[in-house]
Amino acid sequence: MMLLRVYKNHGVPDVQAQHRSGLPGVHRDLLGLELIAQWDSSQPYLRTVVGYPDAELRIALLRLPPGPAGVSGHHIELLEYRRPRGARGDANTFNPGNGHVAFMVENLDATYAELKAKGVRFKSAPVDITHGRNTGAKAVYFFDPDDITLEMIQPAPRP
Repeated sequence: MMLLRVYKNHGVPDVQAQHRSGLPGVHRDLLGLELIAQWDSSQPYLRTVVGYPDAELRIALLRLPPGPAGVSGHHIELLEYRRPRGARGDANTFNPGNGHVAFMVENLDATYAELKAKGVRFKSAPVDITHGRNTGAKAVYFFDPDDITLEMIQPAPRP
């Protein structure tokens, strides 16, 4: 088996809120992801894939410009389950099944300052990585409006 590409999916309570200007537009307005498609679906194939026979979803596909993406052209997929309606769970990253998306940036300190000034919530200030494979890099966790954890990493300088 050979994997070709990977994208990350996030379940969100309101896809539209993720696209409004201001803080809720963190994916598009603050991180610069491009909305490439959005639609509602209750197609039989989708209901089979997600395992809910009455599923109705609002789907948004986002991509990092100008990077290459897979066949569908996206890197991030936002899913709003309109039916069955989900309940917010504990989004702490220490809970099994909860993960995060990491974005590589060139200047973490400047990006952190810019996003903090725009109201983005962070778990800490940028931290220097001092051990392991990423020694010399910097990283910080932050939250989107739905309290989903995201990460920014400034890679270590390479010779």
